[in-house]
Amino acid sequence: MRVALGQFNAIVGDLAGNARKMCEVYKRAIADGVDLLIFPELAICGYPPEDLLHKAHFLKDCHKAVEKFAADCCEIYIIVGFPSVDNGNTYNSAAVLQAGQIKTVYQKSLLPNFGVFDEKRYFKAGDISVVLEIGGITTAITICLDIWDTNWLANFFKDAGNIQLLVNISASPFHMSKIEKRHQVISLCAQRLGCAVLYCNLVGGQDEIVFDGRSIMADSTGEIILQAKAFKEDLLIGDVKLTKESGINVSAVSKCVAESVDPLDEVYQALVLGTRDYAKKNGFEKVLLGLSGGIDSSVTTSIAVAALGPENVIGITMPSKFNSPETIADAGKVAKNLGIEFLNIPIESVLEQFDGSLQAVAGWDDKGIAYENLQARIRGTMLMSLSNQFGALVLTSGNKSETAVGYATLYGDTAGGFAVIKDVPKTLIYELAQYINKINKRELIPAEVITRPPSAELRPEQKDTDSLPDYDLLDEILKGYVEEDKSATQLIAEGLPREVVSRIIKMVDRNEYKRRQSPPGIKITPKAFGKDRRLPITNRYVGGTEQ
Repeated sequence: MRVALGQFNAIVGDLAGNARKMCEVYKRAIADGVDLLIFPELAICGYPPEDLLHKAHFLKDCHKAVEKFAADCCEIYIIVGFPSVDNGNTYNSAAVLQAGQIKTVYQKSLLPNFGVFDEKRYFKAGDISVVLEIGGITTAITICLDIWDTNWLANFFKDAGNIQLLVNISASPFHMSKIEKRHQVISLCAQRLGCAVLYCNLVGGQDEIVFDGRSIMADSTGEIILQAKAFKEDLLIGDVKLTKESGINVSAVSKCVAESVDPLDEVYQALVLGTRDYAKKNGFEKVLLGLSGGIDSSVTTSIAVAALGPENVIGITMPSKFNSPETIADAGKVAKNLGIEFLNIPIESVLEQFDGSLQAVAGWDDKGIAYENLQARIRGTMLMSLSNQFGALVLTSGNKSETAVGYATLYGDTAGGFAVIKDVPKTLIYELAQYINKINKRELIPAEVITRPPSAELRPEQKDTDSLPDYDLLDEILKGYVEEDKSATQLIAEGLPREVVSRIIKMVDRNEYKRRQSPPGIKITPKAFGKDRRLPITNRYVGGTEQ
């Protein structure tokens, strides 16, 4: 039996558009002699549809879209994800289409309710397995999390007889090195059930989430035979055969095979795809951003150019008297290297006017943090004004390290529509800068931008280390506290300095209000700020510290 995995970029809510895309994939599959075509989880409506699932008319329209798709693509078996309704309950389902009709429906059994997932808010768990003969092969259907607990999976199918092929449709979001875990899970499933596994994953950006594709075919020994492209649409085709020697064998028809994982490359690709899809799916052709000559804005601009093309990116430097000639010059170099439009809009006269007006208030002065933040807010106002005028999306360039500790001005640095590197730690930003230069085979980001000590340049001789520890130490503390939920006691026991740990944890906790108001950004770590990590703003808990 010839099988195909239709890995495509769905848009949430675009039922007709998603169906059209799948019809085009179907035509290609027919031309290649495919017998069974598989699409990802909730492919008909995109993932995650969130509270659209609470709208009865949305659910009805999804069902109609599946019926029409079945009628339009009726020559072969197709498995496609959609939200179904049964006896007043909503299910995350897989429809098996045959001869122009919905032959049967499988309802997802294990519903994730952690991290970015809220499936128990919307769906009821199914409890009935679906096993059917397709092309003479006994085929079982599962959805995403169903295969991640192999003990549960084996028990779920214990009365199903000899399963020869396990199909899993998925919408599995990207984070660094997740593909390695997927390989382990799929191999273990194949070995445990003694069957081939077809895993079809979604691809594309949806708000803060990026789906990396990399759909997989494995044989019954657990060997990964085929893997679809990373971060791109793909049609992965293979032949499933019953053999006496090795059980269920999968042979390659597509030429694509599993690729080695370069952590920097996959992060870079995720950021590019996430930026491109957020802009284009929300109707933005152009983006603009503050280009300061620092490393964060340089990396963000480089990603924007890779995502949208240099003709659609506008860099704006807005110097004050505190900006050095070197950083102003470097901003221009980055813009020139990337081939983007570059504007220089000094803010010194505006700053003086604001400062002059505020002098009427007793206690105002130009010596403290309020004056520093005023500069950032002037820049934010200018960027948003230009966005209103020209309809371009403003990208912010705050990284995860700064976002964590509140080292960003609310309504200043945080002003914008999309935070490209929001989940990228500062230490990883430096690696990305070097990687960008490497893959472009030239110095897009000048060496001095990478080597210069980072500074917000809001007062004379300012450096980030005036307020923060070295980023190597800061990122180690943040990974433990934010991503791994370790306590201060645990971090100190691991050898991290007590005073620094205590200070950083306090900074993280008291800046939750800033993060709640910041724009969405691309998830690339196992736990990002936003849906992954939801803490109360008003919060006095200080447990987990030594007494």
